[in-house]
Amino acid sequence: MTISAQPTNGLSYDPSEAKYWDEAGLRAEVERAFELCNSCRMCFKYCDSFPDLFKLLDEKHAGDPRKVSVEETDRVMDQCFQCKLCEVECPYTPRIGHAFNLDFPELVHRYKAVRAKKRGIKLRERVLGDPDLAGRMARMSFGMANTMNRVAAHRWFMEKVLGVHRDKLLPDFASETFEAWAASTGRVRAAGAGDEAVLFPTCYVQNNEPQIGRDALEVLDRNSVPTACAKGLACCGMPAWESGNLDEARRRAEHNLDILEPYVDAGAKVLAINPTCSMTMREKWPKWFEGALRTRARKVADAVKDPCDHLWSIREEPRFQKEVASKPASIAYHAPCHLRVQRTGLRARDLFRRIFGAPITPVMECCGHDGTYAMKVEGFEPSQRAGANSFRDMRAADAQAWSTDCPLAAIQFQQHAGAKPMHPLTILAKAYRGESFDGSVKPT
Repeated sequence: MTISAQPTNGLSYDPSEAKYWDEAGLRAEVERAFELCNSCRMCFKYCDSFPDLFKLLDEKHAGDPRKVSVEETDRVMDQCFQCKLCEVECPYTPRIGHAFNLDFPELVHRYKAVRAKKRGIKLRERVLGDPDLAGRMARMSFGMANTMNRVAAHRWFMEKVLGVHRDKLLPDFASETFEAWAASTGRVRAAGAGDEAVLFPTCYVQNNEPQIGRDALEVLDRNSVPTACAKGLACCGMPAWESGNLDEARRRAEHNLDILEPYVDAGAKVLAINPTCSMTMREKWPKWFEGALRTRARKVADAVKDPCDHLWSIREEPRFQKEVASKPASIAYHAPCHLRVQRTGLRARDLFRRIFGAPITPVMECCGHDGTYAMKVEGFEPSQRAGANSFRDMRAADAQAWSTDCPLAAIQFQQHAGAKPMHPLTILAKAYRGESFDGSVKPT
């Protein structure tokens, strides 16, 4: 009996629905997805999920997805690192209204959530799913965490205990959080103070690179966009959701909703620095809740924007500051996958062109980092293969400056392409300040 391409009764991408958690219904949808993907094969080049699936069906199961075992299905699903480029390219998605209603990344999320509910969450996933805790612990070490992350014996221990690859380049932890700096400089303001926007710095900027947040505020100030900082914001929840930990993801999202909603009610936009976070807030938060919480999440989601997108929206206004004191001669710009999936446009690239008038080389390939995937023992090497084309294209651009909106992608390029790209807002801030771009792309 052939497998129909039409959705089964078990179709659900909504965790608030009872059938989302039904294992039999999930299995039917997995088999349907495997059948559709096997017959299409457009996504052979993205992650290892699809080549592995196709090899299983071709060489072991005579093309029958119903013969793929639970262990084999686990492997296929675990090799998806949620770049979501397959959803961007897929001709069968709900986003375009196709009757097949296939969203493979959402199916993977569902699979991991059902599995986590049945088997529990492993220690590594709990640790990697809580970047705020990691930041607090690092600050308590008074810099020792940064030192130990470069000690071979300690990295061997981390690999054996937590499954974090010993060779993975890890970001330093800042001694002062972004929020602490913002509070000390008067940038933390309550909702209703007349601000046009409130900044969602993200856990990475909060704990690892506060300078990106400072640069963001400087650029927004230069363009007369009154922007507040809020006290007490937490991780968006995506690291927890990567492993299917919906309870933890919801907890973090609801915590942030309580803080951000008053700003949105006062008319402010929420400017999220990292595309993964803006994607999570805009697309995932409303799906994680039901009832009144879903309504609140939808309201906040509708106010979430990328900072470069907001700057682009005021480009024709007198306040838009096009004049800069310095400019890069050329830029290689990497477009993060989670920015592309939001389909809001490549506004950093557009701003560069409008303000600098310099040659911009867009790099559209996935870098392979994708959240915590590249940190893991099983993901470190595949992440390099997945990002190989982007490393090649960045180097081939021969540009004076490299840029990407994703701070984790920047680390991936630093380790595997030889130089660390700057956030677009950092490039703009440097240009407003008149700083030189000589030596911006230098071996690391």
